[in-house]
Amino acid sequence: MLSDRLRSPAVSTHLFAAIDTRIARLFCLLLLTAACVLASLAFACATPFAAFAALAGAMLPSSAALLVVMAAWIVNQAIGFGVLGYPMEMNTLLWGLAIGVAALAATAVSAQVPRHLPQGGRAATLTLAVIAAYAAYEIVLLAFAPDLGGSGAFTMTIIARLGLLNVVWMLGLVAACEIAVLLIAATRRRLT
Repeated sequence: MLSDRLRSPAVSTHLFAAIDTRIARLFCLLLLTAACVLASLAFACATPFAAFAALAGAMLPSSAALLVVMAAWIVNQAIGFGVLGYPMEMNTLLWGLAIGVAALAATAVSAQVPRHLPQGGRAATLTLAVIAAYAAYEIVLLAFAPDLGGSGAFTMTIIARLGLLNVVWMLGLVAACEIAVLLIAATRRRLT
């Protein structure tokens, strides 16, 4: 059963333990960097950082998850300012910083979800992790809005649409992880 393969006594709190712990950080970094490039080019500042945070928190120890999400944020900002031509204005720079703070808060919050739930349903844990990450992300951004402007972007319609975007990205990221697990297992069988 796949859920049995994804458990490892050495990494019992991580939901993708079948990905070798020696390469998990690199795998997560490469996966989220590639996803961030695609999302940043497609959605600009609506990049699904809550999904990235929830996945990193499920795969990695908290400190590594924070570093990986920070790297994804740096990629997002480089694309925004370097490729998409964000204006080099103080307000834009501060919103970029707010997105980074929100992404790190989402990571810190979502990383606690798998650690505080009983070992059980991975789907439920990932669902709660992405909900917690998205809530933390939006709360942090909302806290910056009075000073930076843009409070009008926090309508229920926009929040729901971006929440759905994060769910869809989370499903895609989990699918990519599942494919990686299957490829790793097939490669190991071939080598033995």
